[in-house]
Amino acid sequence: MPKAIVSVINDLVTDRRVHKTCMLLAEQGFEVTLVGRVLKNSLPLDQRAYKTHRMKLWFEKGVPFYAEFTIRLFFFLLNNKANLLVANDLDTLLPNYHFSKQRKCALIYDSHEIFCEVPELQHTPLKKKIWESLEKAIVPKLSYCITVNQSIANWFTEKYKIEFKVVRNIPDKISVDRIKTKAELNLPTDKKIILLQGAGINVQRGAEEAVDAMRYIDNAILLIIGGGDVIDNLKLIINNSKLEDKVMMLPKMKPEELYQYTCNADIGLSLDKATNINYQYSLPNKLFDYVYAGVPVLASPLKEIKSFIDTYKVGVCIQEHNAKHIADKINLVLASPDYTEWKANTKIAAQENSWEKEKQVWIDLIKQIKSR
Repeated sequence: MPKAIVSVINDLVTDRRVHKTCMLLAEQGFEVTLVGRVLKNSLPLDQRAYKTHRMKLWFEKGVPFYAEFTIRLFFFLLNNKANLLVANDLDTLLPNYHFSKQRKCALIYDSHEIFCEVPELQHTPLKKKIWESLEKAIVPKLSYCITVNQSIANWFTEKYKIEFKVVRNIPDKISVDRIKTKAELNLPTDKKIILLQGAGINVQRGAEEAVDAMRYIDNAILLIIGGGDVIDNLKLIINNSKLEDKVMMLPKMKPEELYQYTCNADIGLSLDKATNINYQYSLPNKLFDYVYAGVPVLASPLKEIKSFIDTYKVGVCIQEHNAKHIADKINLVLASPDYTEWKANTKIAAQENSWEKEKQVWIDLIKQIKSR
């Protein structure tokens, strides 16, 4: 049985894209090992249909963390043979590229975003230059590349003159015995639920404005589920504005548990700002999560997001990141005579955008690699 090693820098628990990749590789006849890390606050990892290896690092952020992760991944690959390597994002690419050349095995690079254009790097020119140099040195030499939407694929292809195939972040179906009630989830039963979920609730993603908008909204709560670098700031805003009765915050959770909350929402928010190329071209996982759960969407008019919403008519877009404007739009959606139609259209969107269709890109790519 051929062996595949899949590398990612997160703690494996909530990354459904990487999990689907591993499951598909196993279905295609590979013995799969997924490598990542474990954090102090990481959730337990469920038993999976493939091997997992989580590295416990001394450092959890900054240059020391990236250096330690790269060295540890390097030695893991050194001590484990593979016929196929899959590097998820730029921060796992260097060791994988080195061993793909040394052992003459195939390497697939799956870029989940335009890594060098994330907001966190825009104010650290040296770090950005280092990552750009690494990307420029390796990516043009790669044979098999994947990314999350056509806009980002076009951006990479124009920059590096190589093909990037598209596999969108469409979720696989989550099977649960039944959908729990609001009461069972400790949600208020007499209020509408406005949901903002995500593993990366970070800067410039509209979370602060969403919280501030609750000053203008009655008979509803904003439910924030996930983690990110603005969580502490959100708690401060909630406290200073005395919004404790209007905003609930829950930590990141396993997909099956999160799905229960998503299904109980009345509207899903995706409010990324067009402040950088990475966000301008984004197509967040949460958009598909909302649609799969039958939840109409209020979103930023970013290119890929607006195209999806306009095509399937599953919600509306905001025009500006202003708390009062966002509040007005939320109130409009919740009271709109079109709400029932938007909700019905989520079923059509879910049927036409399934993982079963999306994964064919991966299957064709693996066939191409096996036949070379």
